[in-house]
Amino acid sequence: MTDALYTASIPVFKQILQALSGVLHKAEEHATAKKIDPNALLQARLYPDMFPLLRQVMIASDFAKGAAARLAGVDVPVMPDTELTFAELQTRIATVVSFIDGLDAQLFEQAHSREIVIQAGTPRERRFDASTYLLHYAIPQFFFHVTTAYALLRHNGVEVGKKDYMGVK
Repeated sequence: MTDALYTASIPVFKQILQALSGVLHKAEEHATAKKIDPNALLQARLYPDMFPLLRQVMIASDFAKGAAARLAGVDVPVMPDTELTFAELQTRIATVVSFIDGLDAQLFEQAHSREIVIQAGTPRERRFDASTYLLHYAIPQFFFHVTTAYALLRHNGVEVGKKDYMGVK
């Protein structure tokens, strides 16, 4: 039987990251068709104090790879956060999907006894049991950034809908 933490994380991250990849493809096609500079979308923000689309995608992918690695008890892959184009974001998403897809479900069996310790942008540590970390921190953060990326593109005229967000054909 597959571990519940694996089931609640890896398939969900894969589905939504692949859907985000599809949404980004539509955004790039939209920019081309409408003769819009791709940077207008890549740098779009919902409000001046929010991160732009590029950063929303980076952070979403960071939460997927970070949560998967921590739960599996392996090192979190380091990514330099230097993406500037749709193609580079697509490569980042593909790299993260490949990483999480390569994690053996058996690695998650020990996650329940593991304490997850993070420093989320501050010197202060946060400590979680694995279930609390995944369900009350990592997944909500992941979906916040994916949803924000979707909203940025929809707000800027990219014709995407719920099926795109969910990755449903």
